[in-house]
Amino acid sequence: MSVESFLSMTEESGSFEEEMVQFQRRISTRSGLGDETYLPRGITSRPPNLCMKEARAEAEAVMFGAVDSLFSKTGVKPEDIGILIVNCSLFCPTPSLSTMIVNHYKLRPDINSFNLGGMGCSAGLISIDLAKQLLKANPNTYAVVVSTENITLNWYFGNDRSMLLCNCIFRMGGAAMLLSNKAKDRVRSKYELVHTVRTHKGADDNSYNCVYQREDDKGTVGVSLARELMAVAGDALKTNITTLGPLVLPFSEQLMFFLTLVKKKLFKVKVKPYIPDFKLAFEHFCIHAGGRAVLDELQKNLHLTEWHMEPSRMTLHRFGNTSSSSLWYELAYTEAKGRVSRGDRVWQIAFGSGFKCNSAVWKALREIPAPATATQLKASPWGDCIHRYPVKLPLS
Repeated sequence: MSVESFLSMTEESGSFEEEMVQFQRRISTRSGLGDETYLPRGITSRPPNLCMKEARAEAEAVMFGAVDSLFSKTGVKPEDIGILIVNCSLFCPTPSLSTMIVNHYKLRPDINSFNLGGMGCSAGLISIDLAKQLLKANPNTYAVVVSTENITLNWYFGNDRSMLLCNCIFRMGGAAMLLSNKAKDRVRSKYELVHTVRTHKGADDNSYNCVYQREDDKGTVGVSLARELMAVAGDALKTNITTLGPLVLPFSEQLMFFLTLVKKKLFKVKVKPYIPDFKLAFEHFCIHAGGRAVLDELQKNLHLTEWHMEPSRMTLHRFGNTSSSSLWYELAYTEAKGRVSRGDRVWQIAFGSGFKCNSAVWKALREIPAPATATQLKASPWGDCIHRYPVKLPLS
């Protein structure tokens, strides 16, 4: 779906006032999205066909495609899976999405199955953390995590600006990950999960309300993004890295951070908060592709280079904001560029409603060469286009 096609579809729907059409045009042209993102059939149909059948069709296309690819690449069989976790924030049908996968792949009856809903764009790392805890309690097994979002029943046909932002940046996508606690799998695994850090600011009203599903003044349901979102995200990130820092930073950076904190808290000295140099702790950064403004702010706050931001910006351009799965498109981009070497450390950072900021730290167990054969290219979401990236993005 090109940006122009999206804008034409928006205008032709007749659902939006002219002022709101122009608002969406301004947002879309500055959003960082390219012309090859995906929207489900229910939304692109004329007229739109927003029904449960189409929503299920979208979920099946994304989830089954991702899981099929996972089984094909790993050689693991469906009957080997002992744990299944699916996260999708806005679409929670009955039977659940996890049950759809159990039924489709005829998974075994004693499977530990979980379906996480309403947890926003950071739910993918919540699922990873849950899988980690379950693998500790269930030896010699496999866990599959499926992260996606469903757009069909959550497209907004109203005229509230705060809700129209989602139409402009959210797109269709999903990912499936396999985790193992079997010793024999270490030699073929790509990464080892080193740390997960979860931050939940839901006790604060501003944080709780800044991403909120509600009805507008006409009774149309949408997800509202508050103006305070960037400030709330910054506060959640600060809390998260305060916990993560001591786990990953070299001692020199920890000392500088501690001394600044002592000056501020103990001696009441007015000093700028010390932002540790996380480039000393990680080779690769996968920052949730929530939007151009989010990425700009994170780049500035963490003092990252364009090279570090490239996987996130290119994912936003190629696929749009695919919610909780965007982190995996970013990691796949890094792999497709042949940048991952043995021992490299990867920091995944995700933000989501609640408000939550979650981190996962991975260590590469081996070099991961760029896909070269036709089979390898087909298995990568970037296989048909990585040669064109990075692309030059227009200035905002």
